Amino acid sequence: MGKHKFKTRCYFDIKIDSQPVGRIVFELFNDVCPKAAENFKKLCQGVCGLGLKTGKPLTYQGSIFHRVIKGFMVQGGDFSNKDGTGGESIYGGTFADECLTTEHDRPFLLSMANRGPNTNGSQFFITTAPAPHLNGKHVVFGHVISGEDVVRKIEAVPISDTKAHRPVKPIVIECCGELIPVKKSKVVGREKKSKKTKKA
Repeated sequence: MGKHKFKTRCYFDIKIDSQPVGRIVFELFNDVCPKAAENFKKLCQGVCGLGLKTGKPLTYQGSIFHRVIKGFMVQGGDFSNKDGTGGESIYGGTFADECLTTEHDRPFLLSMANRGPNTNGSQFFITTAPAPHLNGKHVVFGHVISGEDVVRKIEAVPISDTKAHRPVKPIVIECCGELIPVKKSKVVGREKKSKKTKKA
C-alpha cells in the first residue's frame, strides 16, 4: 500500500483578555469529511470573500469562543454575530452532514456545531472530555495535535451565566491559517564524501 495522503493542518493563535496564550494546531479528517474539512480550512485562510447570507468576511480571524462548558467542550466560529446565532459556511448558508460514524470518544476532537440534521455552517466545538451523547448528531472532522494546554486555558475561563455559558473574558482567534508541509530535501553526506576525497 502507498503512503497515507497528508491531512490538512490548520492553526489558531489565541488571546484571552488581550493576552496571548498560545497556538492550537488541528489535523483535519479531510479523507472522510472533505466538505467539513475544506470549509474549516478556507475559514482559517479567509480567502472566500463575503458570506452570501451574512455579508461578513468568511474568516475565523477576529472571532471568539462564545461558549465554554467545563468538562464538556468549548465552542466558536460565529464570525458574524459572535454569540452563537450567526455564521455560515463557505458554500453559502449551511451544508449537509457527512460521516456521522466517528464517535466523540475523547477530548480534543474538532466537531461541527449545528441546529439539527444537515445544518452545518461555520460554528465548531472542541471537546474537553468524551461526549457520547453527541454521537450520530455532529460531524467529527478533526482533532487537536498541538496546544491542548491552550484548549484547557480556554475551558478554565469563568462564565457569566449557566444558560448561555458566555465567558467573562474575550477569547479571541487573533490569527489563523493553514500549515503547509515543507518537504525535507535529501542531503547527501557531504562530510563523508569530503573525507573520502582527502584520502584519495
